[in-house]
Amino acid sequence: MAIATINPTTGAVEREFAPHTPEQVEQILARADAANAVLRRTTFAERAAWMRRAADLLDADLEQAAALASTEMGKTLGTAKYEVTKSANGMRWYADHAEEYLAAEEPVPAASVGASAARVVYQPIGTVLAVMPWNYPYWQVIRFAAPALMAGNTGLLKHASSVPQTALYLGELFERAGFPAGAFQTLLIEGAAASALIQDRRIRAVTLTGSVGAGAAVAEAAGRNIKKSVLELGGTDAFVVLPSADVAKSAEAGAASRTQNSGQSCICAKRFYVHDDVYEEWFALFLERMRATTAGDPFDAATGFGPMATEQVRADAHELVADAIAKGATVHTGGELPDGPGWFYPATVLTDVTPEMRIFREECFGPVACVYRVGSLEEAVELANDSEFGLAASVWTTEAEEIARLQDELEFGAVFANGNSASFFGLPFGGVKDSGYGRELGAFGIREFVNIKTAWTA
Repeated sequence: MAIATINPTTGAVEREFAPHTPEQVEQILARADAANAVLRRTTFAERAAWMRRAADLLDADLEQAAALASTEMGKTLGTAKYEVTKSANGMRWYADHAEEYLAAEEPVPAASVGASAARVVYQPIGTVLAVMPWNYPYWQVIRFAAPALMAGNTGLLKHASSVPQTALYLGELFERAGFPAGAFQTLLIEGAAASALIQDRRIRAVTLTGSVGAGAAVAEAAGRNIKKSVLELGGTDAFVVLPSADVAKSAEAGAASRTQNSGQSCICAKRFYVHDDVYEEWFALFLERMRATTAGDPFDAATGFGPMATEQVRADAHELVADAIAKGATVHTGGELPDGPGWFYPATVLTDVTPEMRIFREECFGPVACVYRVGSLEEAVELANDSEFGLAASVWTTEAEEIARLQDELEFGAVFANGNSASFFGLPFGGVKDSGYGRELGAFGIREFVNIKTAWTA
């Protein structure tokens, strides 16, 4: 795939970039390696000051940064601004909490392990390579970069080839804020080159957010080279509505979840399991909301959601929809490729989806909802868990016992009750099964890429 800004609203190529040459990649690696020796000797207070300065710079660049995201991947300007602001606040969160998260601990009495002192300390491991996707081009990067840098590691970013200008902006941000030269840099390379780069001894770990195929390739390369990896590989997230739920609120939330970011969100609802007792009422409200949320110019404040990010992403989503319709699924709205320029796709609602259809199991990365009728909590759990993925779920019921059961029995990395799935600075984020392994955010995220060292004294 070319490294280029191809405007998804028009389909026009706006800027193209040559990949870094092997010589340039070597220079970037050498700078990162040199920065390691400097950064690991700095204090939390020094790193926090630089991190807050980087957040201030991002805030100051809000209009420019948001417009760049809208131009490169098509998200509405309003959601782009929200993402940029969230990223800046996430940086401040780690500036405030990293020292607390990585404070030395005394997990057991020293005498119980035959020592006069026994501590656990957390130390940086070196350069971490991040392979990041286009759907949240700032937040996906910052939720890795902020904890990695605050832990004293250096970072290399291989961003999606479709958001090169965002990648280059982020590659300069931290040095502008005062971090040592080379502490965080962008690599303009193809995906295959990223897997090969893991072989380099100067890369100590790798994190990837992307497809199962890309995750498998990175995990294989990391395993072959005995290097830590963290993977977030998407999901076919479940949305469960039981009889005691606030029907109107849950229908509105479901439609908002499915059309957010043009449906291009790993943790937003894709499979909807609605109890018989409220199905008709809920479905009518949900369908009305989906029909009313329309695609359009991402720079127009009245737009519900923008175009899909790339021509291929739209083609992949439509292929799943077309396969389902051909095999007997009922389409209630959407489901057709619109005429005209750009990679727009309508909000789409399917029912009568069966296991023979690809969309029953595969992640549809677009504004497409599959709605199922269920007769009980038990049936909802069984169907929701019948998936290779397990990133996040959203459940709607006012019964405390049902919430407890669902949060216990659903096989996901997160289960949200009476609210849409989301990522929060202080809570771990990640999945199980084919959704990946490891965690981002919170204390768990910053501890993924550190040396957890035992310090024992006789």
